[in-house]
Amino acid sequence: MTPEELAAKLTRASDQIGPYIVKAVAHTGELGLARIRGGASGRPGPNVITGTYRNSWQSVTTATPYGAQCTIGTNAPQGRRLEFGFVGADARGRVYNQSPFPHVQPALGYIGQTLQSELRLALTEVLL
Repeated sequence: MTPEELAAKLTRASDQIGPYIVKAVAHTGELGLARIRGGASGRPGPNVITGTYRNSWQSVTTATPYGAQCTIGTNAPQGRRLEFGFVGADARGRVYNQSPFPHVQPALGYIGQTLQSELRLALTEVLL
């Protein structure tokens, strides 16, 4: 392949890569969400009583000018307390000595590796 052919191929790939990146990031977000929810489904994570906390976790993917962004999170007030533990009195004066039940931290390595794999696949798709 000549340098001119390579340059043309890379230019075409740069024009096509955006939607593939959005798809890769969204897929990674959904897999990460499943991993976090799985970790929030009993020990060593938090116990499931009603499933409300586990279902409060959401994944939102947004296209950006040069790629995509995914935010995985919860608005549940107990999220930080369950992940990191809590010792002391809360705003209502209730006293806790709650151990942490990590369910996000254990998923982070998986999410990073999955994103790398998904982006490699996206690049392979546009460069073929």
